[in-house]
Amino acid sequence: MKLYYSPGACSLSPHIVLRELGLPATLEAVDLKTKRTDSGADFAALNPKGYVPALQLDDGEVLTEGVAIVQYLADRHAPGTLAPAAGTVERARLAAHLNFISAELHKAFGPLFNPALAPEARQAALATIGRKLDVMEQTLADGRPYLLGPGFSVADAYLFVILTWADPMGIDLARWPHLQQFRQRVASRPAVQSAMAAEGLQQAA
Repeated sequence: MKLYYSPGACSLSPHIVLRELGLPATLEAVDLKTKRTDSGADFAALNPKGYVPALQLDDGEVLTEGVAIVQYLADRHAPGTLAPAAGTVERARLAAHLNFISAELHKAFGPLFNPALAPEARQAALATIGRKLDVMEQTLADGRPYLLGPGFSVADAYLFVILTWADPMGIDLARWPHLQQFRQRVASRPAVQSAMAAEGLQQAA
């Protein structure tokens, strides 16, 4: 398998999952501005959507969208571990978390990546992010270590990656102590440390 990624982007989530599962995969970085890969390939030809992640399987099939990739990896290579079995209430809860992180929290960070964002728009985006983080904080407020309870799941990998964007964007997670502890907890996992090191990233505080 080959994972097309950009350091620190949402592609870090399937990268973490690959390492959690101990799956061999090659990495190829993508310049998201030029849409060229490190080897000089046209990434847009591989993934017309133009963004990471993309996972090329050994048979040449290309999967896109992080939430689809992480669920495929978990179901295909370790059923019932990083993702509960399909058809269970627990799997529905996992899907709910993945959808919220993707459609609400991840999307809310989008405007902050625009260097030309007006101050008023930035404040509006920060307020929106705060409301989304409030929801995730409440999920963890009962003391559970991970989103589904005691066990790490693919949703935790995704949430962790989004939380690593907080500091660079000037968001102090001290307002959300359970999320701050969660980020530290996930950052200490060997697979997470390995994935971040491979992408040249500093460990989350």
